[in-house]
Amino acid sequence: MSEPTQEEVISLVSSQFEVSNVDLTLETLKFRIEDRDFKTKFVELAQKLESRDLVCRMEKISDGTYILVNRFPPRKQRKILSGSWLPRILFSIVIGFVMIDGYYRTIGVNTLSNIDIGDPFDVAVIYTISLLGILGIHETGHLVAAKLHNLKTSWPYFIPGIPVFGIPTFGAVITSRGLTVNRHILFDVAIAGPIAGLVIAIIVSMYGAYTAPVITDDLAEDLFSQSQLIEMNEPLLMIASLAMFGKGGQGQEVIMTPVLFAAWLGFLITFLNLLPAWQLDGGHMARTLFGAKWHRIGTYASIGVLFLLGYFIMAMFILLLSSRNPGAMPLDDVSSVPKNRKFMYIIIVVLAILCVPLPPSMLP
Repeated sequence: MSEPTQEEVISLVSSQFEVSNVDLTLETLKFRIEDRDFKTKFVELAQKLESRDLVCRMEKISDGTYILVNRFPPRKQRKILSGSWLPRILFSIVIGFVMIDGYYRTIGVNTLSNIDIGDPFDVAVIYTISLLGILGIHETGHLVAAKLHNLKTSWPYFIPGIPVFGIPTFGAVITSRGLTVNRHILFDVAIAGPIAGLVIAIIVSMYGAYTAPVITDDLAEDLFSQSQLIEMNEPLLMIASLAMFGKGGQGQEVIMTPVLFAAWLGFLITFLNLLPAWQLDGGHMARTLFGAKWHRIGTYASIGVLFLLGYFIMAMFILLLSSRNPGAMPLDDVSSVPKNRKFMYIIIVVLAILCVPLPPSMLP
């Protein structure tokens, strides 16, 4: 498709909006509009311009509301792998890492006194399905929401971790061309992932709680003293799952099996994503509802919470990256977000609290 001329762009914008003035520069076309109800019109305009390799954004200043139209910056050319192959390769690597991690975690549990949770390979398969199911459904939630809003995104890029000695994956991300049109759309795409992934994490947690072996406190103390067991902070949702099956009470210790560990990771990843920080899902939601200033405050507050909980690496990671790229900027940062999204954010805060791995001293 040939590049659109200035006259074609002016005609396109004028067909959508009541334009009172047009300023032309070498790089930008600037339209002053008189429309008060511009939210839906702007979404349609942005999508039409995207197909012509143009990008627009909304700006409101003292003398009126403006639409600025520019060409997209040149795309970076991939020299080694196409955009379709890289996600597949990373996904294959992550599957391998999770399988290895699950295999050796099962061996570790099976070596405990009189405990056998099954064949290491079989348990590793269930662990892999559980963990990648949580992460995969999380990203699918984002993809579905983006599709409903006609946003173009990549396939998920799964990030390999450090199996056996750490965690086998650091989650997954999807990328877009940057056309997050308005705050409403940004909120919907952001919230869809954690909610979808959390549903699977709860299911995995209940299955893990049902199948997890229980040992007495006396045996647990011996294993702790021999460094064969490590005490882990448990989120309230996991404690609730264990309580459903009468586990985790006084006088007993629940063994963290690979499947239960997958649920624990799912809750942790959900908690991290719901923090009102940087370009995490919760950060996008906070940015859309409260603006850039409170989003920045939320980022620093989240870093403080992570330090208090002992997640120093994640805290430093957010601090470093937020200083370079603080958050997403919707093309239309003027139109409002529906009021029910604010109510939904209250639910998000509650879910974040339920997912945070709490130290025993903070539990009731």
